[in-house]
Amino acid sequence: MNSPYFTGFRHGLKPDTRMTVSEWADEHRILPMKSAKEAGRWRTTRTPYLKAIMDCLSPTSPVERVVFMKGAQVGGTECGNNWLGYVIHHTPGPMMYVLPTLDMAKRTSKQRIAPMIEEMPILKERVKDSRSRDSGNTQLVKEFPNGVLIIAGANSATGLRSMPARFLFLDEVDAYDDDVDGEGSPINLAIKRTATFSRNRKILMVSTPNIAGSSKIETAYEQSNQQQYQVPCTQCGHFQSIEWNQIKFEDNDPQTASFECVACQHQMREHDKPRLLEGGKWVALNEEADGKTAGFHLSSLYSPNGWYSWADAVTDFLAAKGDPVLLKDWTNTVLGQTWQEQGETVDHELLYQRREHYQAEVPWPVEVLTCGVDVQDDRIEFEVVGWGAGEESWSIDYYRLYGDLSRPEIWKVIAEKLRQAYKRQDGVMMNIAQVCMDSGGHFTDEVYAFSRKMGID
Repeated sequence: MNSPYFTGFRHGLKPDTRMTVSEWADEHRILPMKSAKEAGRWRTTRTPYLKAIMDCLSPTSPVERVVFMKGAQVGGTECGNNWLGYVIHHTPGPMMYVLPTLDMAKRTSKQRIAPMIEEMPILKERVKDSRSRDSGNTQLVKEFPNGVLIIAGANSATGLRSMPARFLFLDEVDAYDDDVDGEGSPINLAIKRTATFSRNRKILMVSTPNIAGSSKIETAYEQSNQQQYQVPCTQCGHFQSIEWNQIKFEDNDPQTASFECVACQHQMREHDKPRLLEGGKWVALNEEADGKTAGFHLSSLYSPNGWYSWADAVTDFLAAKGDPVLLKDWTNTVLGQTWQEQGETVDHELLYQRREHYQAEVPWPVEVLTCGVDVQDDRIEFEVVGWGAGEESWSIDYYRLYGDLSRPEIWKVIAEKLRQAYKRQDGVMMNIAQVCMDSGGHFTDEVYAFSRKMGID
């Protein structure tokens, strides 16, 4: 078999170059006028915080998965495109680039990928002209010697299981659906494509975050070593992250915006930003991470001069602060943070005073039992609740089961728990009538398989 898929598969098993992605970008990358904010040669010194991220994608790095939770205007997508060009030129193999929808995949291919290839001779000579007959270069498939790039939409299960992939670029993952075509999480479907290359695969996840508790990029970042980019004060040298509460301005005037040092209160201006970024370093906050997942968080407050300034951030904040919808968008896209939805709260002391003790597994007013199941990476937690007239409820049972959810043993225990009968105060035995199980973000495929087996809709 001499198809580019199998050729790329065999080539992907060979030793790789020791050149890093950032070195390649500085030597070869050209930003096209059609799509780049600053056309011309790439300079990592312009966005020095991207160097560590790109180098984690290099073959010499032991990191397997890179998570980049970010604000806008920091170069995240171009960082991924540098890696894409590096793969085509230096470490060819099967690669998949996934965007939220098929339409976005086609648009990105036309507006970003095609111009990049056209602008760079080293890529153009490897990816044949799409106008030539049988070139292997279509809108969603780019063949090159010993490899192929598949550009897919996260809303198409067919595209996500099209081929094995050694390299996987998942862009704007918080815009992905939780379930695609009834087959589970598109992220899980795509990552399963890399299983063949488990020893030398690379996975890049990039996104601005969305809602707290449901953000896919935040979940992935929390499982990483959680790196923050710290910069040195130009006055005292103290290293710190650039946080919004350190951006000071007077009389609602964006032009007075400055960055205040937490140690000496020295205020730095926009013209100090290149010096800050150049002297910065990534600091890991989670030392208990497994070492295979590197996570990076960066807000738009780090955006280089000429892209997005502190004055721009203040202007946008002042325009958004009175509108929850606009403020949510500002929090997501500028601070690169999730938005915490507001809701009604209950005074914990009043709630504690209303507790009661009943002399049975189930109080006599309960007419039906339900169970809510929460699925996490290392455990399952579920609560059995009894319901009576007027929607009055009682907590009947609560379990927390730890284990490997990719294996069948723990699911057998869960099945036994869900079949358990409970004795009501009048002696009637009651079974769980309805189960609601979380299927978003963790072991989605396993949840669906279990649900089908148990008859849970």
